[in-house]
Amino acid sequence: MHFLNETDKEQLRAAIRAAEARTHGEIVTVIARTSGDYFYYPTLWAALIAMVSPTLLLGLPFELAALGIVEMQLAIFVILVLLLRLPVLKMLFVPKAVQRLHASRRAREQFFVNNLHATRERSGVLLFVSVAERYVELLADAGIHAKVPPGTWDTIVSEFTTQVHAGNVGAGFIKAVNSIGGQLHTYFPAEAGNPNELPDRLTEI
Repeated sequence: MHFLNETDKEQLRAAIRAAEARTHGEIVTVIARTSGDYFYYPTLWAALIAMVSPTLLLGLPFELAALGIVEMQLAIFVILVLLLRLPVLKMLFVPKAVQRLHASRRAREQFFVNNLHATRERSGVLLFVSVAERYVELLADAGIHAKVPPGTWDTIVSEFTTQVHAGNVGAGFIKAVNSIGGQLHTYFPAEAGNPNELPDRLTEI
């Protein structure tokens, strides 16, 4: 997965360090290739298409034996299962609601995996991106929710996705980090003894 090159990643690390220098909040960025395997849906569609495939034979001038039809259905099923496992095709057969559910769960998993719940002031923020689902979410710990106005994170996510759709993934990450840092500086300004509690690098999964 190469959505960000090494230069982009280093610039992002620098942006996180600069943002965190002004606050005792912590910012973690995670980008996932996908948030689920989704084996069930492509397999289900392959089975359904294989089941109805004999109806395509009704217009033929000859008939197939029952065994021939079964063999054809099995061949179609196997071929479709393999084809629909390709990422570019698989996601077309997974309902959007299911994609969002999986991505949302993965975001919350990463929040805890990256120890954002364990910062001293409960002031951790996760910027999570799941590529296959085209999903972006900002998750903030309890200490932040008590102070940052509602809708703030939605605005940052909207600006981020606009940058990504324009092909500016690296710039989108940096702008989002700067915006998050601005909010954290306002409500959680840096104090004496401001340790860096969590890694600044982009986590790729």
